[in-house]
Amino acid sequence: MPRLSDYISPMPTLPERTRVYQCHHFDSTRWDYLESRPDDIIVATSYKAGTTWTQAIIAHLLFPDGNLPADPSAMSPWLDMRTVPLEVILNGLAAQSHRRFIKTHLPLDGFPYNETNKYVYVSRDGRDVFMSLWNHYTNMTDETIVLTNALAGRVGEELPHPPDDIHEFWRTWTSRGIFEWETDGWPYWSHLSNVQSWWDFKDLPNIELFHYSDMLADTEGEMRRMAAFLEIEVPDDAWPGIVKAVSFKEMKRQGDRYAPGGGMHWKGGAQTFLHKGTNDRWRAVLSDEELALYDAACDRVLTPDCRHWLENGGSV
Repeated sequence: MPRLSDYISPMPTLPERTRVYQCHHFDSTRWDYLESRPDDIIVATSYKAGTTWTQAIIAHLLFPDGNLPADPSAMSPWLDMRTVPLEVILNGLAAQSHRRFIKTHLPLDGFPYNETNKYVYVSRDGRDVFMSLWNHYTNMTDETIVLTNALAGRVGEELPHPPDDIHEFWRTWTSRGIFEWETDGWPYWSHLSNVQSWWDFKDLPNIELFHYSDMLADTEGEMRRMAAFLEIEVPDDAWPGIVKAVSFKEMKRQGDRYAPGGGMHWKGGAQTFLHKGTNDRWRAVLSDEELALYDAACDRVLTPDCRHWLENGGSV
């Protein structure tokens, strides 16, 4: 008698690039032009899950005296983003003599996997991601939205101006995708599919998952775990200064240094981009009926163990 396993394709032992992701914000084919280095670090998130914080942490781990050669967002460019010309990003990375750390918002099935690279993946409860995205999206300047849509080579629909109602945004974000294989995230990409793509390969030795809630609860402990994974040796006497430098209060105080583009793409600048950094704000906003839409989205995309980690954090 046939078994269920006879009908299920086995999970590949290593990540494979099986999809091309192109939309108003990014183009996954830009990774084809990167000359990879064996010790490259890839900083990956879906969005609004601690990307900028993680970039700052790695910058200070690599330069524990605090003398960074550039702002972290310049040191760690978002390679797949369409806004900055590809040659500018590639030339900048080629000129770096220090260990490189490159940002991506792509799922693991959307760009080449390299066994010698280290991948730091950071995620966060989808409901917290949504609240942060609402601030990000509704405070984006009109000029930024126009530029995003007008750039040559855009594939797919334009990024629309945000709705006035957060509940309208929630309904579409939980029930519509911008790619034919995604069912949530509109008008951005799927946070849930992104997480699952990385979760599936969490046991590989060069992929390490971090959760935003764990980083809030034990910042130094998670930073030390990140340093150990990346094989970065940090002098013991440097840790207090690093922990202070990457605190939300200190990063917000120096917002122009940490926000992408110095915050120029958001009304109110870097102070708007570095908004609150807290969790659970969705509890005062979303109804039980609305939360049922999130449950349905998770049921479509996430395995139970992945969802549990996404909502609770902890070891994987």
